[in-house]
Amino acid sequence: MAERLAMYIDTSKCMGCRGCQVACKQWNDRQGYVPGVRETHNVGTYENPLKLDPQTWTRIKFREYDDGQRFQWLFLKEGCMHCTNAVCVDVCPTGALKYGPYGIITFERELCNGCGYCSQFCPFHVPQLEVINRLTGEAKSSKCVFCQDRTTNGLKPACVKTCPAGALDWGDREAMIAKAEARVQELKAERGFPKANVYGKTQLGGLGRIYVLTAPPEAYDLPADPKYPAMSTLWQKILQPLGGIAFGATILGTITAFFIARRNVHMEEVE
Repeated sequence: MAERLAMYIDTSKCMGCRGCQVACKQWNDRQGYVPGVRETHNVGTYENPLKLDPQTWTRIKFREYDDGQRFQWLFLKEGCMHCTNAVCVDVCPTGALKYGPYGIITFERELCNGCGYCSQFCPFHVPQLEVINRLTGEAKSSKCVFCQDRTTNGLKPACVKTCPAGALDWGDREAMIAKAEARVQELKAERGFPKANVYGKTQLGGLGRIYVLTAPPEAYDLPADPKYPAMSTLWQKILQPLGGIAFGATILGTITAFFIARRNVHMEEVE
């Protein structure tokens, strides 16, 4: 079995500089500030943008946390979790999303039909739709792909390479888990974070992002136990096949109607 790689994210070391956001945009050619097209505004928060979007594949989320004993500023690096049980892959009707090498959930933009199922069913609300043509409704999905052009060639993701605080790392998933567990023990014993924990080891079969958290997952707006959406199973096994049958029936009905109409025209000519 091929080695599975993962990203290590130590939130206790993150200082919210957002250097990872900039590196991601630069390497993946994501647009930043474009006068008259994409502009940023101060909306009263350090978070910018306010959520992931088609041009922002990774984002630092800011949260305040007070457990009655200690106040903390929490910083969380958001992005695709690269789940082992990836619902986005399962519901994608065109194969644009796939299980790729090293556990990466790859994305082929040219295959995406903009249906939006990945964004609807993702437990972490990661994939974002980019509307290309408002008149026709044409759209494409987008998400972090762990810089697959770099990582499949032995390089680290751009965000990891640029992190000045050493909060990020990349490597064999089991090694990243071991590193996270050791760091959690250190935070509990020496740093005064009794609620420190590892996130990503088991969720949804195991995530491609292994987090060191200093507070419960809910404090970061992370689901403690994310579930594979039941509706996605209904969609895959019943609704989607029925949709295909309905589509086929529609096409067949259209063809039949054409030949019936054509036959009637010829009958009128004969009469």
